[in-house]
Amino acid sequence: MSHLIHEKSAREKRAFARELKRVEEEARRKAIRDREQFKGLQIAPTASFEDDAEGREPGDENWTGYGFDVHPHVTFVSTIVLVAFILLTLMFKESANEFFEAAMHGITGTMGWLLVLVANVFILASVYFAFSRFGRIRIGGSDAKPEFSTPAWFAMLLSAGMGIGLMFWSVGEPIFHYASPSPMFNGIEALTPEAAQAAMGVTYFHWGVHPWAIYAIVGLGLAFFAYNRGLPLTIRSVFYPLLGNRIYGFWGNLIDVLSVLATLVGLATSLGLGVKQVNAGLNTLFGIQIDVPTQVTLIAVITAFATLSVMAGLDKGVRRLSQANMILAAVFMLFLLLVGPTIFILSGFTQNLGYYLSIFPELSLWTETFRGTNWQGSWTVFYWAWWISWSPFVGMFIARISKGRTVREFVLGVILIPTLLTFVWMSVFGGSALFVQSHGLADIVAAVNENVATAMFAMLDHFPLSQVLSLAAVVLVVVFFVTSSDSGSLVVDHLTSGGKLHSPTTQRVFWAVMEGVIAAVLLIGGGLATLQTASVSTGLPFAFVLLISVYSLYVGFSQEAYVENAVKRAVSDAIDEKRLQEAVSTAIDGETLEPSRIPSG
Repeated sequence: MSHLIHEKSAREKRAFARELKRVEEEARRKAIRDREQFKGLQIAPTASFEDDAEGREPGDENWTGYGFDVHPHVTFVSTIVLVAFILLTLMFKESANEFFEAAMHGITGTMGWLLVLVANVFILASVYFAFSRFGRIRIGGSDAKPEFSTPAWFAMLLSAGMGIGLMFWSVGEPIFHYASPSPMFNGIEALTPEAAQAAMGVTYFHWGVHPWAIYAIVGLGLAFFAYNRGLPLTIRSVFYPLLGNRIYGFWGNLIDVLSVLATLVGLATSLGLGVKQVNAGLNTLFGIQIDVPTQVTLIAVITAFATLSVMAGLDKGVRRLSQANMILAAVFMLFLLLVGPTIFILSGFTQNLGYYLSIFPELSLWTETFRGTNWQGSWTVFYWAWWISWSPFVGMFIARISKGRTVREFVLGVILIPTLLTFVWMSVFGGSALFVQSHGLADIVAAVNENVATAMFAMLDHFPLSQVLSLAAVVLVVVFFVTSSDSGSLVVDHLTSGGKLHSPTTQRVFWAVMEGVIAAVLLIGGGLATLQTASVSTGLPFAFVLLISVYSLYVGFSQEAYVENAVKRAVSDAIDEKRLQEAVSTAIDGETLEPSRIPSG
């Protein structure tokens, strides 16, 4: 008899589970129909958000032929702009450097304050999204599960973020600020303990929370609208709440064109810095001359390796290279930590972290208004523009690996863990360089002033196995170059193919070659100053795109939260109703089973 009761109970539970599923689906459909339609800046208000993708397939308007599968408007406009830039720079090499310097001074002198302000907006937006009611929203829907373990996710986040930049600036920047303290630190003398502390504080500032907050906003928008709303994995999709279906028209094309230009120039800046450091390393190891022709030749050779990686495919190419590079980078850092001034480095990390936190508010909003200088133009403003132009590349990578994470988990994971690991890296290399310099073991300041790309190798000369370490540094930069070029071509490929995840190999090879060409042209046009100018020039207009995307993301989250809350209420009501029915049924059954009391005669 008991088994019949258990079977009946199981049938009832299954039936109730099906009923809850029906209630959830009906509540979701009703909530999507009833939620408030956004009309603010929207160009073409959409009648219904029930089906955001509207049956559109990524790349359904593409042009195909000659081994290409591209969105014609985005690809052709971007290519025309880039080719025009390349030709003009090569045709007017003598005046190109002067033009870039004047452009850099003009942009940073008049609009630097805006980039400083914008970078802080991204931090505030990230914190708000993480700790508001939106923090519980899950990327990919309420039932989505993470595709990668948390340690693997953190490792991939770090590998995506900065790469070549960490190698190039981890020694050069702290030493530069040690010898020439920022105007913000009024009264600090160069080459003093106070200057060393300020140098590490500014370095932490440039490589800390601000860049990762920018990446978090871009990655969060791409992930949410791709995985929760079924839209193409391109920047234009982030603007769906504001533009509606016009993301498939002129405005969407314009957004993706700006994204392509920003990404390519940001990548070219990193590749240009990387090849300058490779040239410096080869000079240390083999005496190869440091000049622009050598660097252009190196770009051609390393780009050829990147092309081979592209042809090998994502799994066999960039994945294996990335894993090998992260292992080599970790071994490189740990070796230097152990053979170097270990206690000095670890103590410095702790003190530098506290100092960074103490000066964070002032540094974040400082614009040297009352000094009449433009120190920030070559440092803070350049960095913020560089991170902004780099953000579509990093953001898209982060989006692809973050399905199943909640908004809170996403934001905290993307900002906090990579920031701390970056600080460890900067403390090991920058701290070692400051130790060598401050104890009179070498004049790294002179190396930085002569050519900042040589700073790493000048420092490594004073540690055991210096030749081996220098060779490892060169290999690291080369592999970072290859993986950045390969991954970058993949991201640009998404943007120029209407969001398609798979496209012809020929197409990715084209973009890998284009990245190398742009990096070479920027070096020919003026070297480091030109690389900085290019990043600022593309980062500034793209900053406006990202600012609007913050508001669009807020609207998208509001719509999602409305639907999820409506579903929860409906399911909760159904459960309460079921419990009430069971209680009533139990009460009735109890009265039926109780013996009747018949009054006596």
